[in-house]
Amino acid sequence: MHPRHIILAVLVTIIWGFNFIFVHFGLDELPPLTLCALRFLMASVPLVFFIKRPNISWSLLMLYSFLTFALQFAFLFIGMKAGVAPGLTSLLAQTQVFFSFFFAALFLGERLTYWQIIGASLAFTGLLVVAEHLGGVDITGSGFVWILLASMAWGAGNSCVKKMGGSQGLSLIVWASFLAFPPLLMASCLFDGAATIVTSLSNITWRGASAVMYIAYGSTWIGYGIWAWLLSIYSVGTVVPFTLLVPIFGMFASSIMFGEGLPAWKLMAAVFIMLGLVVHLFGRRLPILFKQLRHSL
Repeated sequence: MHPRHIILAVLVTIIWGFNFIFVHFGLDELPPLTLCALRFLMASVPLVFFIKRPNISWSLLMLYSFLTFALQFAFLFIGMKAGVAPGLTSLLAQTQVFFSFFFAALFLGERLTYWQIIGASLAFTGLLVVAEHLGGVDITGSGFVWILLASMAWGAGNSCVKKMGGSQGLSLIVWASFLAFPPLLMASCLFDGAATIVTSLSNITWRGASAVMYIAYGSTWIGYGIWAWLLSIYSVGTVVPFTLLVPIFGMFASSIMFGEGLPAWKLMAAVFIMLGLVVHLFGRRLPILFKQLRHSL
């Protein structure tokens, strides 16, 4: 990758890592589906009336919007509200890497290697460590399932971006946000109720409003705009590894802002998941690196 593109990829991971903090602030004042709908309303209006629709089919655009925005973030916000700490959420969300490769192999013909299978097995061990501590302070069983469903939706959405081809940039993000808003609003009215929506919005504080703005403009416009652009010019295997940095920033920020602890079980889970990601993404290069290291010694 070009050095400038590497810098942009790292910037996205920083934005997304801190995004879990702002989501937590937003969920303190708004129901999950309401926060999700408001996010995509702000991310699309009024730009959608001035930016041309991306040069892709309506069906592909709607599928990307449904998977990457509506489903992923509805599940993510519900999972955090159900009881998953921000730092731990940032770690579990990175299982989207495995879903990305699975869907790329299933729908785009990209082949899975035995290294990727080994990596997935290691990461699954990390998930088992987390599963053993369900019901604790940092994670509930329902929250754990919702976060994994969110990761699955994100992984499927990454394959949609590759299917598009070409750089769609901000146009894709704005129009996908616009299309995600109506179903999220209907879901919010159905499950949260109109009275709850009106009450929560009328009582929102400056902190809640700032959280929505960061989620809408920082994470969505900047983060997903750059991410979609990078995926349009590089392979999934080149871009997706940068998400390894997200839980580092996410867990650090959560530890500082909320005092989220890092007990031995959480560190062990992080090691397995991160090691699995490294093997999954770079396994084919490891023998060469070890050989070079042996010769250098």
